[in-house]
Amino acid sequence: MRKYEVSDSQLISLYKNGNEDAFAELVSRHKNKIFTTIYMIVKDHDLAEDLLQETYVKVVNTVKSGRYNEEGKFLPWVSRIAHNLAIDHFRKAKRYPTIVMEDGSNVFNSLEFSEESIEDRQIKEDTHALLRELIKELPDSQREVLMMRHYMQMSFQEIAEVTDVSINTALGRMRYALINLRKKMDKMNVAYDKNIYPE
Repeated sequence: MRKYEVSDSQLISLYKNGNEDAFAELVSRHKNKIFTTIYMIVKDHDLAEDLLQETYVKVVNTVKSGRYNEEGKFLPWVSRIAHNLAIDHFRKAKRYPTIVMEDGSNVFNSLEFSEESIEDRQIKEDTHALLRELIKELPDSQREVLMMRHYMQMSFQEIAEVTDVSINTALGRMRYALINLRKKMDKMNVAYDKNIYPE
């Protein structure tokens, strides 16, 4: 089977009919692109390799169960699976972001004090949990860029490349995400730190 004679859709059809070589060709054809998508988010080679394998496990399960129906759009579909797995990794890690609002104020004070009381720690945990819930309520595109910027410390250039938009669009989504988050926090009377930290 020569690489450029068969389309992704045809390879999928062959694989559905039991041709394992067809899937091996799909993996070979797109592996570098998918790995790069993951690596740009997690910035860890071994973790990216693990998530790449997990991506293809999901692909196999979806195709074999007959749920794959994106004819001719295999690469964008797999890229989205990989992208979501990378983001889910950070959600499960429960990393707490330092989110800087439009006026430069921090949502949370990033300093940790050794003599922090149990009550203070509980309040902080509760507030972080509430923040995660508020972030979930943001529109998908805004939530995505906010998580990439503040949870994953990605540059706007990297965010633009991963999400396939211009830097200006990424910046705009970030701005609206912060505005919406501020409104939600004000509405719920959530206190945020007023000290100014550089982004």
